[in-house]
Amino acid sequence: MLENDSPPGGAPLVSIVIISKDEQSLDGTLTAVSAQAQAHKEPCEIVVVDASDGRLENIRVKHEEHVRWIQFARPLGVHVTIPHQRNEGVRLARGGIIVFTDAGCQPEESWLARLVEPLLGNEKITFGLTLAASSGTKLYSRRAQQALEARYVEEFSTGNLAFHPEVFEAVGGFDEAFAYGSDVDFSWRVIGMGYRCRSVPDAVVRHDWGKGRRQLRRSYVYGQARVRLHRKHNSSLVRMLRNDPMVIVYPVFLVGLPITFFFPFYPALLLVPAWRNRADGAVSVVVDHLVFGVGALAELINR
Repeated sequence: MLENDSPPGGAPLVSIVIISKDEQSLDGTLTAVSAQAQAHKEPCEIVVVDASDGRLENIRVKHEEHVRWIQFARPLGVHVTIPHQRNEGVRLARGGIIVFTDAGCQPEESWLARLVEPLLGNEKITFGLTLAASSGTKLYSRRAQQALEARYVEEFSTGNLAFHPEVFEAVGGFDEAFAYGSDVDFSWRVIGMGYRCRSVPDAVVRHDWGKGRRQLRRSYVYGQARVRLHRKHNSSLVRMLRNDPMVIVYPVFLVGLPITFFFPFYPALLLVPAWRNRADGAVSVVVDHLVFGVGALAELINR
């Protein structure tokens, strides 16, 4: 059963916050999340912060019994409102535990219970595993699994995340100056304040990353975002080659492409990442990395 308020002296209300804009896949996500929320032993609420200007009215009506729907008005001059919606969702959530997942995500069995359980003890933040919905996007799944090999992670996103509101308040929420990358910026600031994010690899959601064009668009904006992140967190620059080499290696490679006129084998350098990532599809990985590099380079040039 979904509740609006925690019972006095009882378990904390769990607020599941989902942001959306024109994503029909939100329907399936809400169906799956609602089922887990109703089965959860702690009281839950589901909050959708929607920037679709009424275009998802059919989904709102279908789920109105179990979902608190917030129509989000885009601020003037702002094109991408991801951090704004997240901030609004947390501010309006009533729970003592905040859970994030994304439209298009499908939680696996017991996802919610496993993600929340450590927060009922001494943990302040938990981060679950996000796998690709199809085998065609193995690269994202492998990266996600590698990130959760340690007990505590050094960086996290918001597709499968839970935390106590004090964490959000301590860092002032998501930086609305970011179009993309605000979740990673949030994670760096949270960890920089001494919080630890507990990995929960058995709290699994599957996400449809979309077809090739959408994935390339994502790689490009992620490249831009990583440069902005390092520019803001300039103390990370000294560790960037070791911790985030793609931000350096691929822009440098792209700048050096004219060398090909004199050294025709210069592009053969790409055989190194192709071989290292052959299990994930060598060509798709190299293209992904190159587009990421184009985004990073574009951000550096446009600065």
